[in-house]
Amino acid sequence: MSKIKYEMEFPIQASPSLLYQYISTPSGLSEWFADNVNSRGEIFTFIWEGSEEQAKLLSKKSGERIKMRWLADEGESYFFEMRIQVDEITKDVSLMVTDFAEDEEDIEEGKMLWDNMITDLKHVLGSV
Repeated sequence: MSKIKYEMEFPIQASPSLLYQYISTPSGLSEWFADNVNSRGEIFTFIWEGSEEQAKLLSKKSGERIKMRWLADEGESYFFEMRIQVDEITKDVSLMVTDFAEDEEDIEEGKMLWDNMITDLKHVLGSV
């Protein structure tokens, strides 16, 4: 069964360069995405309350986006991506999140999870 792709947009009051540090580095991701994050080359290890997940860095563009695939999905075309978008006129900054879910129910659950994590990110950035 193929997964369903979904996207979300989160307005964030922070500079794109600061935001990029929080979405692309182990220390930045440890502040809001997981309890702890380590990386060795292209492999990032995310630790939550004793459980561990690994993701492979597929691509990144400095100051703009990061794209990863969970190792559990290796061989699949699924990924999650965090992309910084800046409105050319207003200069408003948004974090665009692309992710995949098993079904419609999982999309709602995934969106709630991202909502909670982005709320944590906003607290860390002082963007509440």
